[in-house]
Amino acid sequence: MAPTSYQAPKRGDKADKTTYSQSTESNLSHAQTTVAKLMDGKGDAVFSVRPNDTIHSVVNTLKEKRIGAVLVTDQNGALQGILSERDIVRRMADTPGQTLPQAVADLMTREVKTCSPDDLLDDVLKTMTDGRFRHMPVLRDGNLCGVITIGDVVHFRLKELEYEALRMKQMIVG
Repeated sequence: MAPTSYQAPKRGDKADKTTYSQSTESNLSHAQTTVAKLMDGKGDAVFSVRPNDTIHSVVNTLKEKRIGAVLVTDQNGALQGILSERDIVRRMADTPGQTLPQAVADLMTREVKTCSPDDLLDDVLKTMTDGRFRHMPVLRDGNLCGVITIGDVVHFRLKELEYEALRMKQMIVG
């Protein structure tokens, strides 16, 4: 027996429309998501320090801003490196009691992997996972325009999956 909400098709119902339950676009929509789409919701706030700043000042910035890394820029805002909590902890283990007065330039990672707003999130996530780092600066035409974290990418992807699950549920329930 059909549910009470069921209505038999009538002449002219969807006669000229073809529907598909799945398409390549709907199944692979997340694979086409770019860094720019994530940045639209996240914003472009970037916390940076100078190479001659002390680790003590960086530690205070990390604590106050509740972030895990800062970008190192020159006076023109050009990217020089990145310094993370992990870098600081490793140095503290090597030079106990002597780390805080050291300069950022002595600890920072100089060869920084970057991405552009047009890069696919899946590619960025793979790069971060393979390189075992959690922060990636975003450059547009060589200029710093933001920074994304692995947490940002995972959170964004989870939201996409929730939305896809809701769409599927709506298709099934009607």
